[in-house]
Amino acid sequence: MTTEDPFAFGDLTEEPPRSLVDLVYASWVAVPGPLGEVFLAFTRQGVEYARPAAALPDGDGGFRAAYRARFGRPLRRADAPPAGVLAALSGRPSRALRLHLPGLSDFERAVLAATRRIPAGQTRPYNWVAAQIGRPRAVRAVGTALGNNPVPLLVPCHRVTKATGEPGGYVFGPAMKERLLRAERVNLDEVGDLARHRVFFIGSDTTRIVCYPTCANARRITERHRRGFRTVEEARAHGYRPCKHCAPAAAAPA
Repeated sequence: MTTEDPFAFGDLTEEPPRSLVDLVYASWVAVPGPLGEVFLAFTRQGVEYARPAAALPDGDGGFRAAYRARFGRPLRRADAPPAGVLAALSGRPSRALRLHLPGLSDFERAVLAATRRIPAGQTRPYNWVAAQIGRPRAVRAVGTALGNNPVPLLVPCHRVTKATGEPGGYVFGPAMKERLLRAERVNLDEVGDLARHRVFFIGSDTTRIVCYPTCANARRITERHRRGFRTVEEARAHGYRPCKHCAPAAAAPA
């Protein structure tokens, strides 16, 4: 597990002066996202809650009610989103983006911090997240923590999939998860076809490196040099080493 994460959830070293209004209200704003409008709620400490408008039948009223039910505070409309939000929603990591996630356990925070490191256009299985946080057996608990993610899209839990290559569940349903992944140009059809042939890792016979199929390094391997493996252990037995970029987890798919 990485001890210093540049995209971990930061805390302010000194609380800025707050008016009475700031103590009563949090702010909310609507911004463009990968599949349409996204509602965000935030305080001076960072973004606390995010929901795509397409997942809320009652629009911003439903969003404000859901936020108040979870956090106990009303919302007032803001003129602009916090720094880094638009970049993050476009798939570009931003050090300026601050997240404030009260009420989460240390385990949930670790899961979200690891998930936040998955690049746009790539996926990682639940067991990868579990391995990253030093809890390789806690795969089901990882799924539960991701289901409780208060800031989806900013913490891209849609990029966490089943080890078998299937997209898996999502807080807003599997159809939206698939739409988000395809919008990021994840080749779900190729991943599914490989999985049907029991291929879950791709190696290059020139570099002798093995990766997840969606890893940027794997996508650069030409067809003639691609080698498929069911497990990382199988790849190691053939003289391949795990990619340092995607860090494929050793656990085999079920």
